[in-house]
Amino acid sequence: MKTITVGISDMKIVRVPDLLISYALGSCVGVCIIDKSAQVAGMAHILLSYNKNGDKNIFKYADTGITEMVRQMEGLGALKSRMTAKIAGGAKMFEIKGSSSLGHIGERNVAATKETLADLKIRITAQDVGKNYGRTITFDSSTGKLTIKSFGKELKVI
Repeated sequence: MKTITVGISDMKIVRVPDLLISYALGSCVGVCIIDKSAQVAGMAHILLSYNKNGDKNIFKYADTGITEMVRQMEGLGALKSRMTAKIAGGAKMFEIKGSSSLGHIGERNVAATKETLADLKIRITAQDVGKNYGRTITFDSSTGKLTIKSFGKELKVI
């Protein structure tokens, strides 16, 4: 079993029994998708909601990153109809005075993630989003369990 790290604006796909881990999700969203029958799992670390300007780093964005992760998982034998997702992150890390949209990046990332998964007809089976703290997530390709660690919080497994 290997543990594969997924960085910011990054995506990785593994087969059973490997683990995927992403550190320090603040306003970013960790998107974990699995097809248990195909024994294929993927994780994307989404930084922003929509790729409006055609940025080449498609994994930075929910709309293009999730879609490409699903496409690559299908290339490894996964079927969209069997895929399920778990998401974590999207925190409001800073209180910003005024009408600044910077304070709502996490909210927008979660909304774009949910919209993209709905468009792909991939059901979200569990989530740990919002609040005001960061998360480190570990996704187990063997079980589909997502473990969430946050400073000063109880360990969560969803």
